Amino acid sequence: MSARTPAGTQAEARKAAARERFEGLRDRICASLEALEDEVALNPAALPAGRFERKAWLREGGGGGIMGLLTEGRLFEKAGVNVSTVWGQFQPQFAKEIHGAGEDPSFWASGLSLVIHPRNPRVPPIHMNTRHIVTAKSWFGGGIDLNPIYPLEADTAWFHARLQAVCDAHGPDHYERYKAWCDEYFFNRHRGEPRGVGGIFYDHLEGDWERDFAFTQAVGEAFLEIYPALVRRHMERPWGEEERRHQLFRRGRYVEFNLLYDRGTRFGLMTGGNPEAILMSLPPLAAWP
Repeated sequence: MSARTPAGTQAEARKAAARERFEGLRDRICASLEALEDEVALNPAALPAGRFERKAWLREGGGGGIMGLLTEGRLFEKAGVNVSTVWGQFQPQFAKEIHGAGEDPSFWASGLSLVIHPRNPRVPPIHMNTRHIVTAKSWFGGGIDLNPIYPLEADTAWFHARLQAVCDAHGPDHYERYKAWCDEYFFNRHRGEPRGVGGIFYDHLEGDWERDFAFTQAVGEAFLEIYPALVRRHMERPWGEEERRHQLFRRGRYVEFNLLYDRGTRFGLMTGGNPEAILMSLPPLAAWP
């Protein structure tokens, strides 16, 4: 199936359905995070509840996206929830790296990506993305992973149990496969250490479009179940300068992964995406010893 399939066909209807779901999920996630901003009582700096600001951008060559960014909230120091839908042609050298683009470099891609950096070091940062890409092939990818500054065994076990329940509902081998893929992928090889406590990661999911789309939607829905519950466990816990220093140090490790290894960062930059939207994943402040 070519990325140039004429409008009105099943392929175009599927693209529209994926884009619509990503955009709808974005709206619900932003509302959920804003509700947490309203709810938190611990607010040493007496900051107002944060709100998302949306900024549209256009891509030269086809498509664009909307950045959703919350900064300087009382709970979230920075939260980005972005949706983009782009199309066009890969550069010849980069096309060789993309599934199904070796002979025909045309593509269409839509997806949601979010990264959350809480103000309180006791509240865990998180990353999630879901995407649909069409080249000569058509597939889904995505994942969700937790990056606590202070990992807690109980949180990690609960987080993975919830992800396993989502995976088990869609495939008996999904959890073990995608957990192992996540552990391998989100690893700072130059440091010899994982980026966080893992999660699930998958790519090139193809074969049964309806089934694969249903699983990808379930991953997005899992965020709405899992993350607010984790935030509420810790958002009123006190913290001080020592916790802040450690938080900035751990954020530095996060930056290293995203700039050195993250495939989404590379995909966005190599396809002429908006650098501001692509790099929204980086924390507002970080430190290195």
